[in-house]
Amino acid sequence: MDVPFVDRLRGVLGGTSSDTAAPPREAGPTLTESLLVEAIDDPILCIDSRRRVRLANNAARHLLGAHVEGEDVRVAIRHPAAALAISGRQAKEERVELTGLSTAEDRWELRVAPIEGGSLIRLIDRSATRDAERMRTDFVANASHELRTPLATLLGFIETMEGPAAAEPSVRARFLAIMRQEAERMTRLVDDLMSLSRIEADKHRRPMEAVSLRAATDEVVGTLAQKLAEAERRLEIEQPADFQPVVAGQRDQLVQLLHNLIGNAIKYSRPQSTIRVGIAPAERGMAKLTVADEGEGIAPEHLPRLTERFYRIDAGRSRAMGGTGLGLAIVKHIVERHRGQLGITSQPGVGTTVTVLLPVAAQS
Repeated sequence: MDVPFVDRLRGVLGGTSSDTAAPPREAGPTLTESLLVEAIDDPILCIDSRRRVRLANNAARHLLGAHVEGEDVRVAIRHPAAALAISGRQAKEERVELTGLSTAEDRWELRVAPIEGGSLIRLIDRSATRDAERMRTDFVANASHELRTPLATLLGFIETMEGPAAAEPSVRARFLAIMRQEAERMTRLVDDLMSLSRIEADKHRRPMEAVSLRAATDEVVGTLAQKLAEAERRLEIEQPADFQPVVAGQRDQLVQLLHNLIGNAIKYSRPQSTIRVGIAPAERGMAKLTVADEGEGIAPEHLPRLTERFYRIDAGRSRAMGGTGLGLAIVKHIVERHRGQLGITSQPGVGTTVTVLLPVAAQS
């Protein structure tokens, strides 16, 4: 077995490499070498002193094609930056960022390090890291925008009230009402941002409190009773008499989930329509919660993005109704933390149904 090969391979995977290139060895890969690189998830290429691919693992063959073994590596990886990094004999590990290796949007890090008889190439997919960074940047930008809008309104009305127009009682009352509305909107946004942060911080800790799904539903319906009456909506709860589920979860978060879903149904359903909340058994020891409204519905192209933070189908209408753009994002994270499943179906002109599957606690 080629001990230097194994040692150097381990060094590269750990982020270190030898500073001195070993003498070339042109022999084919041993069985141990083949098994070792196949056990690695990242695409790995071993190239000889002539820059031909001596060995490629399954991940590399999947990315670059099954024909890569025996090819010149500069043909196998058709990228100018990669060709430059592989062009000479490396004395130490080199790292290169690649774009568009498999798709136009992907991001890869290419690492080249010396091994006996040639070089070792490791490709690391950085696309997820880039996407996460982009989401973080977008989130900060969107949150800043959502906070700036009511702040600008407040500042504008404060300046107006400092002038002679505020002497009129009716004008003063109207301005104060608008200012209160904008301040409440900011409060809701900050509360939702804090909720989302807390849920994400605890997402790896599964909540195990025993929570009655029906009791939580009744609590939320009672809280929203006045809003239902003002909006002229009816609400019906449908549940089999012999099914009284106790789910494993955190009560406060499940109440928030129900509040967001039923609150959305009130906002976007038609006057005089009925909102139906269903609680029923599902397969694999799950309880199924459904919230269905009779509203305008949602076009199919919007459905995949509904749980994105600050995504709105109609931004103006959502803000006018007091929405923060975080309601369904919070629902998604609560469901994930509870090891459940979330589904949204909609038919334009008919309505929208949100389905949540939650694990039933053992005592149920």
